[in-house]
Amino acid sequence: MAEEDNTETIRPEFPISRVKKIMKLDKDINKITSEAMFVVATSTELFLRLLAENSAKVTIEKKRKTINLEHMRIAVKRHQPTSDFLLDSLPVPTQLLDHPATERNRSNPAPEKPLPVGTRRIDDFFRKPPSEDPVEINDS
Repeated sequence: MAEEDNTETIRPEFPISRVKKIMKLDKDINKITSEAMFVVATSTELFLRLLAENSAKVTIEKKRKTINLEHMRIAVKRHQPTSDFLLDSLPVPTQLLDHPATERNRSNPAPEKPLPVGTRRIDDFFRKPPSEDPVEINDS
């Protein structure tokens, strides 16, 4: 009996070239093999899938439709290996997140700072020039 080759090609969702660029940002890394790039890209994809699924579960438990930072923080806290390295990297939720977005947008605008000498606001660039008296042209 001959064994059949049922090998599938597994391709990560992330572009390998982008993974390589990100890995090269580390000064300690000089050369990267294609196998290492494949493993990093695939493991990143699996990690993000786990984080998204766990965050979605928390969102459903909270009876919400949109995943927000609080849901991600809860999902990370529940998964100990992830919590060990990622929890400190997530932004701390502020009290502003508890208020609806409309209340934050209605706040008073920041006072305008004086412009440096020789500069003008971008609004001035797009503003129409002040109306002048029309110039009459006589074709005599």
